[in-house]
Amino acid sequence: MIFKKVCIIGCGLIGSSIARAIKKNHLAEKVVSSNRSTSVNNKVIELKIVDDSSTDTKKMVEGSDLIIIATPLSSYEEVILKIKDSLKNGAILTDVGSVKENVIKIIEKNIPKNISWIPSHPIAGTEDSGPESGFSELFKNRWCILTPSQKIKEKDVNLLKNFWEKVGSKVDIMEAKKHDRILAITSHLPHLVAYNIVKTSLDTQDETNASIVKYSAGGLRDFTRIAASNPIMWRDIFIQNQKNTLNMIDKFIENLEELKKAISSKDEKILENIFTKTKKIRKDIIEAGQDVKKPDFGRK
Repeated sequence: MIFKKVCIIGCGLIGSSIARAIKKNHLAEKVVSSNRSTSVNNKVIELKIVDDSSTDTKKMVEGSDLIIIATPLSSYEEVILKIKDSLKNGAILTDVGSVKENVIKIIEKNIPKNISWIPSHPIAGTEDSGPESGFSELFKNRWCILTPSQKIKEKDVNLLKNFWEKVGSKVDIMEAKKHDRILAITSHLPHLVAYNIVKTSLDTQDETNASIVKYSAGGLRDFTRIAASNPIMWRDIFIQNQKNTLNMIDKFIENLEELKKAISSKDEKILENIFTKTKKIRKDIIEAGQDVKKPDFGRK
């Protein structure tokens, strides 16, 4: 056991997967959750992934050693204002959000001084959502990035680091600014591109008079999987990481224009050079253990 009581606020895919991992690995004596929806609270109890769940967030938070915010980024201020007076002295507060700089400011201006606020970002997920979609192995061998401020006690950072490692994650620690810049290119831009590619395919479906669904190739299928991700979550991510996202969009457009020019001028050499460079990235990702070297990404 690492904690006596853990409270998860928001039992969607990530929150419910954390609850399952806690139960499976015996990381807490008691796991509770709070959700806006009574049906979700009933479902997580029915699934036996928490010991108790309620719409009364204050009640669920009381006495918790670890509180995990797993709600959309736009709800953070509402959440912290609701729970701040119910937080146990010395408790650790963390989250699972994909953007750090802005939400850190929101939490820090409202949190009591006796609470260790240590932001987390488990880089894991699927296109599915809801408590039924979670599974305990979601975080296995996936990175979880912590972005604590320098004033946080080292023992608390190590305790949370140990927690994520027991859940199955590989843990790294970095500054929030660096985190947001890196994730803008590795996660946020790819999702934005996926949304736009799928939208483009829908916009041109009538023009081509062909069935996008019927003739979808592997590339489009992969993009539709990404584009099926939670709309609210990704709306918040793009807005909260606005500056970095816009910078990546500008760079993407610049590179797209280079490709367009090369295709227009039939410049085989430039196209081949670009494609050769990008092919190497796939090899690097496999060697880093971030994917498997199997046809169709190992899917059956």
